[in-house]
Amino acid sequence: MTQDAPEPRTAPTGPAAGAPTQAPAAKALRGYRRIAIVALVASLSITAVVGIVTLLSGDFGEVQGRVLGTTLLIAGASILALCHLSVVGRPVRVVGFVGLGASAVALVIGLLLIWTPWYDNGGGWPVDLWRWFGITSIIAASLAHANLLLQLSGRRRRAVRTALAITLAAIAVVAVMLVLPLLSDWAIPGDDGGEYWRWFGVIAIVDALGTIVLPVVALLVREQPVASAETPATGATDGSDASRLDGGPAEGSAPDALEQRIAGLTERTGLDRTALLEAALDDFEAHHAGAAPESPVE
Repeated sequence: MTQDAPEPRTAPTGPAAGAPTQAPAAKALRGYRRIAIVALVASLSITAVVGIVTLLSGDFGEVQGRVLGTTLLIAGASILALCHLSVVGRPVRVVGFVGLGASAVALVIGLLLIWTPWYDNGGGWPVDLWRWFGITSIIAASLAHANLLLQLSGRRRRAVRTALAITLAAIAVVAVMLVLPLLSDWAIPGDDGGEYWRWFGVIAIVDALGTIVLPVVALLVREQPVASAETPATGATDGSDASRLDGGPAEGSAPDALEQRIAGLTERTGLDRTALLEAALDDFEAHHAGAAPESPVE
């Protein structure tokens, strides 16, 4: 009895070992989102103050213009960062990280364009900076657009997944068609670009249509039940049937009810199974942060 007592202390190495690593990641993600929101609110507030002071004083000089441009640039970067951070906790997080990188590069280039007295340098190199600012801004905005829609990537309905794939493809094509003229110094589409821009308009319409219709379809189409709930293992089915014949409780009723709750929450909130489980674990860890597992006493 005394020799078997220490064994339960080593049992929590599975779930308990993973909990401390999950909580810091979730807290860090919430912290990054909070920073982006604070930066957005502060930038918009400063922009409003500068605008009010300028209107009341009637003095709008170079410094005021640069401060106004900086705050608007930071506000735009904060909005893009919030879009990218929306998928950082999901399996498609790599797209969010790439978008954050593109937004950071666009922010740095924009600040250089605002605060550097480029007109004293002959007007040569700012042309390249403007080009790369446009390219990185297009990439960052396109990835932010895609990341907002990628929140539906956990849906299992074929209609939602097909519409999502088509819309993401349209977003990518629109971004490429906007970047190519900047990269080629307008050699693409050339002097006669009517056909090029017509096709651009067609794909942009598909992009806009998918952006509007996809969330609506995701809300209207009932989420498909999880496969484990529909087709349980043979042994579990036999056991549940046997328990029903014996008059006992069905073993599969509790998992089925749990899957139905998850499916209902997924349908109402638009969050996939992984996001719901992460939110539940975060809430549990927040309320039981100081609780340690107790070893059973024999």
